[in-house]
Amino acid sequence: MVTAKSTIEHKLDKEITSFLRQSPVKVKSITYEDFLSDKMLIIFAIRTGIPYSLFDLIQDYTPLTENDWADFLDISTKSLHRYKSAENYSFKSIHSEKIIEVAEVTKMGLEVFGNMEKLRLWLNTPNYALGSLKPIELLKDSYGKDLVMSELIHINHGILV
Repeated sequence: MVTAKSTIEHKLDKEITSFLRQSPVKVKSITYEDFLSDKMLIIFAIRTGIPYSLFDLIQDYTPLTENDWADFLDISTKSLHRYKSAENYSFKSIHSEKIIEVAEVTKMGLEVFGNMEKLRLWLNTPNYALGSLKPIELLKDSYGKDLVMSELIHINHGILV
């Protein structure tokens, strides 16, 4: 199923290409989806720090609220607002890694469920295979994210627990 790219996806493609122009791997143009499939570019992005302008687009693209993001990044919403108003703010590596992890879950979730509303519903519904926790509750750390990704892969392959 081929769908037309949304405005936010076009903006993400443009922003990620602009950001990666400073990487050691010379990138003329890259899509956001291709970026999320390239571990070397992800490592560069984490070590360099995700700029707020890219985070802002990722935040708009994911099914998460600002409060969810503040919780995952272990910072206050007030800090997020301060970062937004700062010129050229880039997140620290630890926060950049978390931003990319949530972006990966969103990408996989959209592949599995086909739209953001179904993904949002799944993330906020207790899941037996995940110890009856809501998948969103597991996204705060990388081990939880791995469990969520594994469950999405199982669902995608028709393996239901």
